[in-house]
Amino acid sequence: MPETGPATAAHEPPPKTPPAEPTASAPAPRPAPAPGADSGSDSDSGSGSDSAAGSAAVPAPRTESAPAAPRAGTAAARRTGLLVMVVLGGLSALPPLSMDMYLPALPEVASALASPAATVQLTLTACLAGMALGQLVIGPMSDRWGRRRPLLAGMALYVLATAVCALAPTAELLIGFRLLQGLAGAAGIVIARAVVRDLYEGVEMAKFFSSLMLISGVAPIIAPLIGAQVLRFADWRGVFVVLAAVGLALTLLVWRRLDETLPPEQRHTGGVGAALRTMRGLLADRVFAGYVLAGGFSFAALFAYIAASPFVVQEIYGASAQTFSLLFGLNSVGLILAGQVNGKLLVGRVSLDKVLACGIAVVVAASAALLLMSAGVFGPVGLAPVAAALFVLMSAMGLVLPNTNALALMRTPQAAGSASALLGTSSFLVGAAASPLVGIAGEDTAVPMAVVQVCCGLLAAGCFLGLCRPWRSRGAAAAA
Repeated sequence: MPETGPATAAHEPPPKTPPAEPTASAPAPRPAPAPGADSGSDSDSGSGSDSAAGSAAVPAPRTESAPAAPRAGTAAARRTGLLVMVVLGGLSALPPLSMDMYLPALPEVASALASPAATVQLTLTACLAGMALGQLVIGPMSDRWGRRRPLLAGMALYVLATAVCALAPTAELLIGFRLLQGLAGAAGIVIARAVVRDLYEGVEMAKFFSSLMLISGVAPIIAPLIGAQVLRFADWRGVFVVLAAVGLALTLLVWRRLDETLPPEQRHTGGVGAALRTMRGLLADRVFAGYVLAGGFSFAALFAYIAASPFVVQEIYGASAQTFSLLFGLNSVGLILAGQVNGKLLVGRVSLDKVLACGIAVVVAASAALLLMSAGVFGPVGLAPVAAALFVLMSAMGLVLPNTNALALMRTPQAAGSASALLGTSSFLVGAAASPLVGIAGEDTAVPMAVVQVCCGLLAAGCFLGLCRPWRSRGAAAAA
């Protein structure tokens, strides 16, 4: 890809660390480190690796335009880059599969288990909370024991928990089993991001995340469609049977095809205390925390749509489960297309901070439009304008989510598992908190959903501007 101009720094440069000369190289896996090489130090960071005991110190961050440097990554993983992308895409698809395939069944679950909509929505909250908490445990585990073993153990437990969900006789037990499903499924989410950090960095990592969205983004499109088709031949329990089969297939694929990407010499040997100190050191980085929070609140706006849209589209506007599934898939297509524009056209040409700012601004504008329509400011509106606003909001996530992940992980040359855990935990915890709020006024109004989305968009913008302060990095780059 030809350069069209110098790429600006992705973050505020740390003290005593001069920024690297910007480049815009093509995405390529990082070469394996030479024996005995210090893989925790890069030419653009000027910082050494974490100690073998798992020191809380966080190495100096890199810029978004850092060139590839010798880091983790096996020769087998490099030779099978496409296969690795497929495997990681499948693991990243676990959240939308676990959530979206189940969405068309929410009204049926509420009826079958004789529970109100707010209680049934807690099954989504429980799964999200489990995925959030599980990442806090599995992320540091993968930094200590490598990526494969924690991943295989988590995936096996995910399959078992999902199968048990199909047998739940009450809403309360279903909530509990969904929590366990989320705890186990967290392994796929957090380790997939950590593997990307093992293999790529800088602009290459941002491009890989956008390409990964092309694969993992198919899941939100097909999951509601599959769920709706399953409901034609079985009840809501059949959805969990299908999810268990998908989880089993992914487990076998990981076992056979995904090599270890974190060599033993780069693993942390500390225990729980060392992992907590590492996380505390990461959160002490103001800019890292800003990207984590901006991504978390943006995800909460997305999840408010996920939790409320079945009732908004089917109950308020009277659409069928099939129509809801088609609209949901169309919105996911918008997210994928925006992600590909981000990875193929913008990354390497435009500062990631600028693209992220644009994405957050569109989220705020689209959610504000939804609030005005839901509140009746424009009079009675049909499904079409509401669906259009939701499409714009979902598409903007293709600019926000991959760039918050890349920008945050660029600041963590070591402890990728812990950093990935913090990214995922913040997103899922904030999303889990937003889920019950969208149904607080009942099933006859979309105002709570729009209010939650507006508030989350504004909070994301505030965290990005107040903590990341991207204008300072641009000023520092111009002065240099």
